[in-house]
Amino acid sequence: MKTAISVPDAVYAEAERLARRLKKSRSQLYSEALAAYLRRHDADAVSEAYDRVCSQVDTSPDPMLRAAARQVLERSEW
Repeated sequence: MKTAISVPDAVYAEAERLARRLKKSRSQLYSEALAAYLRRHDADAVSEAYDRVCSQVDTSPDPMLRAAARQVLERSEW
C-alpha cells in the first residue's frame, strides 16, 4: 500500500541516515518503525506481555512492605 506522510526535516534526515546505515529502503525503515510503534501501543499486547511476566515472577507483596503499608494506613486519617 502506498501512502504519503509529512515528517519534520530533521526526522527525515535522521531516517535517511539510518536507512543507509542499515542498508534498508526508506519504505522498509518506515514500515518497520510503524509496526514496532503499533505493537508497543496495542493495549491487548501490552496486557498479555505483563501477564506473561507476572506469571513467571512472584508478584506477592513483601511481608515487610505489607507491614509498613499497614502501619501507614493505620496512622492515616480517613
